[in-house]
Amino acid sequence: MMTDIPQHKKLVLFDGVCNLCNSSVQYIIKRDKNNVFLFTPLQSESAKQILRDQDSKILDTDSILLYEPDKGISIQSTAALRIARSLGFPINILAIFLIVPPFLRNAVYNFIAKNRYKWYGRRSECMMPSAEISAKFLK
Repeated sequence: MMTDIPQHKKLVLFDGVCNLCNSSVQYIIKRDKNNVFLFTPLQSESAKQILRDQDSKILDTDSILLYEPDKGISIQSTAALRIARSLGFPINILAIFLIVPPFLRNAVYNFIAKNRYKWYGRRSECMMPSAEISAKFLK
């Protein structure tokens, strides 16, 4: 399945019932000027197929994942910062935080991730993309 993703695309896997995650996807779509991102909820069959052969650290995450054909899967703050790097100025400046050791970055990331439902709420089901953006989502 991962080989079905074009070399020039990056796949964002996200928690489809999380309001913060859905807002983040909308943010990325608006700023994806080079049309490099595709999306799929972690709850989808596509995500399950993609993640089927991954190690348990990746399988146990319920946060954002980024799959880049040439780099593999990034998780947590590394995924978020690599996404930001591809979005252009000024958000791409956040990529400078990739120099911070992951255990420090992920402490902040995990605190937000742990509280995201409490702070931002949760949907009863995954977001259905509108017709205008449906081409950006894996079927």
